[in-house]
Amino acid sequence: MQKKLLAAIAASVLLAGCGMFGEKADETKGWSAPKLYKEAREEMDAKNFERAVSLFEKLESSYPFGVYAQQAQMEIAYGKYKQGDQAEALAAVERFIKLHPNHPNVDYMYYLRGLINFNDQIGLLGFLYEQDLTERDPKATREAFVAFKQLVDKFPNSPYAADSVARMKYLVNAMASYEVHVAKYYYRRGAFVAALNRAQGAVADYRDAPAIEDALWMMAKCYDKMGMNDLRDDTMRVFQRSFPNSKLPYAKPEKPWYKFWN
Repeated sequence: MQKKLLAAIAASVLLAGCGMFGEKADETKGWSAPKLYKEAREEMDAKNFERAVSLFEKLESSYPFGVYAQQAQMEIAYGKYKQGDQAEALAAVERFIKLHPNHPNVDYMYYLRGLINFNDQIGLLGFLYEQDLTERDPKATREAFVAFKQLVDKFPNSPYAADSVARMKYLVNAMASYEVHVAKYYYRRGAFVAALNRAQGAVADYRDAPAIEDALWMMAKCYDKMGMNDLRDDTMRVFQRSFPNSKLPYAKPEKPWYKFWN
C-alpha cells in the first residue's frame, strides 16, 4: 500500500514538473484579429516594442489576408525601427512596398525607410570629429536621401513630403561636409591633390550646401600649396562673391589671403 502511495506521489510530482517546465501556453490562442490588433497597439503605445512586434507577427501569421495583416506588416516595420534593429526594419519596409505598391499608406513606408537610414547616422555630423573620417561610410546618408527623394517624387502631396524635403536639405549638407572633412584630412597629411579632388567634388555635387564655403576655401588652400596661384586667386574671387560675409580669415585685406592658412 505504501509503495503504491509513493508511486502515486511520484507520478503527481512528475506531472506537475512537466507542467512547470513545459512550454508556456499560448495566451493568444483563439484571439480574433481585432483583439490581437488592439492588444498589439496598446503594447506599441506603451513603448513595449518587442512585445508589440511579437503580437503583430502573431496577427499576420494567424490572419494573413486582409487589412489587419497589411497593417500588422507596417507596424512590424515601425516596431523594429524603434527597437533599433535597422536591418530587419528595412527588410520589413521593402517587403511591404513590394507586396503592396498601391497601398494608400505606402508613402509612409517610403518615409520610414528614409528615417531608418537617417537615424543610422547617429546625429550625422555629431561624431565626425571623433573618428578618422576616411573610415566613415556615408552609404546610409545617401540611401536616406534617395528614400526621401523617392517619397517626394512619387507622392508630392504626401503629409510626409514637407518633412522629407527638410531632411533632404540636411542630408545634402551632411554629404558635402563629409567630403570637406575628408579633404581636410588629406590636406593635413600633405596629400594636396587628393584634398583638392574631394573639395572640388563637394562643390560640383552639392552646389547649394552651406558646406561649400569650406570647400572653396579648401580648394584655394590646395592650389596655394601646389603653387597654382592663378587658380588660387580665381577660386578666392568666386569665394568672395559667394560668401561676402564669411567669417573665415581671408577677410583681412592688409595681407594676401594665403598668409592666413599657412
